[in-house]
Amino acid sequence: MQPNIEIYTWRSCPYCIDAKALLKSKGVEFTEYAVDGDEQARSEMSKRANGRRSVPQIFIDDAHIGGCDDLHDLDDSGKLDSLLGIARS
Repeated sequence: MQPNIEIYTWRSCPYCIDAKALLKSKGVEFTEYAVDGDEQARSEMSKRANGRRSVPQIFIDDAHIGGCDDLHDLDDSGKLDSLLGIARS
């Protein structure tokens, strides 16, 4: 069963676009919250992300993963697939 994946983004942010592309390449579905100009939504994101206000902020099953670099680090270390419920071959 696929975990619940959430990503807070700005629509034109290149790091957000990159993080979404990595998730799409894994074939997983995610919920995107575009916080462009929405200070209330960004504040909510910041609370969930331990004060981080940069985008993207990524959560897997309510666990804070971090931003784009953090997501790629997980992928590079081979840990992302298991978090996403993907069997490695």
